[in-house]
Amino acid sequence: MKVVIPGGTGHLGRVLSRRLAGRGDEVVVLTRRDAPAEPGVRHVRWDGRAAGPWTAEVDGSDVVLNLAGRSVNCRYTRANLREMWNSRIDSARVVGGAIEHAGRPPRVWLQMSTATIYAHRYDAPNDETTGVLGGGEPGVPAYWAYSVDLARAWEREQEVAATPRTRKVALRTAMVMSPEPGGAFEMLLRLTRLGLGGPVAGGAQYLSWIHEDDLVRAIDFLAGRDDLRGPVNLAAPEPLPYKDFLRALRTAAGVPFGLPATRWMAELGAFALRSDTELLLKSRRVVPGRLLDAGFAFDHPEWPAAAEDLLRRPLRTVG
Repeated sequence: MKVVIPGGTGHLGRVLSRRLAGRGDEVVVLTRRDAPAEPGVRHVRWDGRAAGPWTAEVDGSDVVLNLAGRSVNCRYTRANLREMWNSRIDSARVVGGAIEHAGRPPRVWLQMSTATIYAHRYDAPNDETTGVLGGGEPGVPAYWAYSVDLARAWEREQEVAATPRTRKVALRTAMVMSPEPGGAFEMLLRLTRLGLGGPVAGGAQYLSWIHEDDLVRAIDFLAGRDDLRGPVNLAAPEPLPYKDFLRALRTAAGVPFGLPATRWMAELGAFALRSDTELLLKSRRVVPGRLLDAGFAFDHPEWPAAAEDLLRRPLRTVG
């Protein structure tokens, strides 16, 4: 099977390309910069904005898995927000154009999206059918609506693309827990080992997550199921409050204590880490309704056991 991965040099791209190549798939990563060589992975240049020679890789491929987009783990400055928007919208548009004009288009286009599209809430989980999309919740910072608007626009580019011979799936992905460098797990584990893994702003906000093994398996599952299209939540079935998530991580890491942080302390920490508090304070209570209804079985459905599994794996290095 030939899999083309636009934007595949980041955290998730490395996880997925390594797994796919390791089992013998032909993996082509579209990248805007030089990247370390990976066994079985071929890198092809693109700019994420315009058609070019790279479109020949899409023509005749089996799966396009578009991961392109600037990381949201940054300060939400005007320049960074503009880059987050442009990198996602432009890349989705140009990928759709390449599929549209392919003589032999891929059978499925898996487009990265985000669980952040759902509302900040505590009262009930968000699935694809009954979930509440965000953007107008009371009592949250107004700028949080930008992330929701971006997610909606990102998915819209895939929806409007004229690709009748290619099935389209939007991957509303929760935080991926992986020992791969640059991800949420590495950051949370580092803070935990420093004694800073306590609840943030009370810790009642929900955190939705997915183990890297289940991410890869779910993408395989979606690629092979011709009856699934549209938005699909990639999240473990058991989201949990942040305080419980961190307690389980401390237990797995053998750290007896985690210093709690108030909201203003979280603001200072996010500033020091060049990140934003939305990543910590928004309650993302998301469940995988469509995956479960389709019969997908999670290998790591609950966080305490998943955390122990990840701690048994060595942290990887890049390059």
